[in-house]
Amino acid sequence: MSQAATVNRRILLAARPQGQPTLQDFHLDEAPVLTPKEGEVLLRTLYLSLDPYMRNLMDEIGPGYTPSVQVGETMVGGTVSRVVASKHPQFAVGDLVLGRAGWQDYAVSDGNELTPLGDMKRPSLALGGLGMPAFAAYVGLLDIGQPKAGETVVVAAATGAVGSVVGQIAKLKGARVVGIAGGADKCRYAVEELGFDVCLDRRDPQFAERLAAACPDGIDVYFENVGGEVFDAVVPLLNIGARVPVCGFIAHYNDETSPSSPDRLPRLMAVVLQKRVRMQGFIILDHYADRFEAFSRDMREWVEAGQIKLREDVIDGLEHAPAAFIGLLEGRNFGKLVVRVAEA
Repeated sequence: MSQAATVNRRILLAARPQGQPTLQDFHLDEAPVLTPKEGEVLLRTLYLSLDPYMRNLMDEIGPGYTPSVQVGETMVGGTVSRVVASKHPQFAVGDLVLGRAGWQDYAVSDGNELTPLGDMKRPSLALGGLGMPAFAAYVGLLDIGQPKAGETVVVAAATGAVGSVVGQIAKLKGARVVGIAGGADKCRYAVEELGFDVCLDRRDPQFAERLAAACPDGIDVYFENVGGEVFDAVVPLLNIGARVPVCGFIAHYNDETSPSSPDRLPRLMAVVLQKRVRMQGFIILDHYADRFEAFSRDMREWVEAGQIKLREDVIDGLEHAPAAFIGLLEGRNFGKLVVRVAEA
């Protein structure tokens, strides 16, 4: 279904998921397109970013994180949009902007959260390789992980929007990079296209043993964005002084209750203490003011020089966003997942 000039399609949170989200947890709604007031612009969504953190926002979240989406509200998300009507002095009709219009065709904005994109040739990259996911990779790896030449860096979800950039930056810094991904095709891509030294299939029954063999000198930096059995295999291999930036734990996003498996916390705490491990969580929204300019400069230079490659998984149609998002949580995407809502 294509966009209409007077109808705003919105995907609402219909219910809080019980475990893995289902299509019934979303509702495609239609409403009239709003008219901007003085100081506002009307945005038409071109691209919508789908990211794992959105699963957290579907639950009730305590203080210290982005507010939850309330039942009946439009799902939130980063967007690339075109200004189609403007009563704002800083934005003209036709401007291409980065914002957070969410899962809908149109949105009204006062301009405070909009970033002009100029005549960007691949505007969807502002949602991935030149945007938030790559920025998370940059800050987490360089500021917390601090890889040194010759060290071993391990990253899971190695061909995803964050992990693929983590591994490539680590290679630029002279580290040996071991990726972890789901399936032979993704592992092959990580090595042959992204330049990882090794990539292991997390589905391999001998995964833990293969990881140990791939890291004979231990692990100096583990970029944590998965959790689960991958983290269990990593912990015994951490070196003295290892650094663990914690960006996410997608393996547990759909947990309904505490796991019934043995309590791993005592072992983890023992490793953290005995090996002097630095494990630090971070929320990328905290770092835009002081680090985004450096990231933007460095990342553009690396991409233009061909030192970092970016892959997108593009889904056509806003109505397909829920199914694509469910697939993202199951690892079915290959690269940064975006929805093309309308032609640029």
